[in-house]
Amino acid sequence: MTPPTRYPIVRIDLSLAPHARALVLLLDEYARSPEGGGHALSALVRESLCAVLAARPHYAGWLAFAGDQAVGLINCFEGVSTFRAQPLLNVHDIIVSAPFRRQGIGRALLSQAELHARATGCCKLTLEVLEGNRSAIAAYTDAGFAPYQLDPTMGQARFFEKMLR
Repeated sequence: MTPPTRYPIVRIDLSLAPHARALVLLLDEYARSPEGGGHALSALVRESLCAVLAARPHYAGWLAFAGDQAVGLINCFEGVSTFRAQPLLNVHDIIVSAPFRRQGIGRALLSQAELHARATGCCKLTLEVLEGNRSAIAAYTDAGFAPYQLDPTMGQARFFEKMLR
């Protein structure tokens, strides 16, 4: 259940210009932060991101609003748990604009993603977080997330990437 918040959560409709603008602005704020790498989104990304997301059938995102201003964003993608032969929902990005943090917006966004995941038959939610992002780790732990491991003797899963372009 979504916890009460004075900030309404709305499913992103990328055909709506205000939603598309809000997504790019919030994602750019995240990208500029230390947690996001400390660099603004490129002009190409700002111009093409919404079209790329709209073309992905397994994308789902939500915005949190304070009046007419979007103050929170969560981007998610459906995947598959091969060990369970069921869909899963991966939280790819979550951002709450700095002046609005610690007011329950992140928790409300995560709850909305969980409601969607349950409604679409997903077996779990997944996400990745930088080990130095202590406040996010605490928030995710409070929301019921735990580090992923299959066998404690093998340790916790680590996230890797290989850039192709």
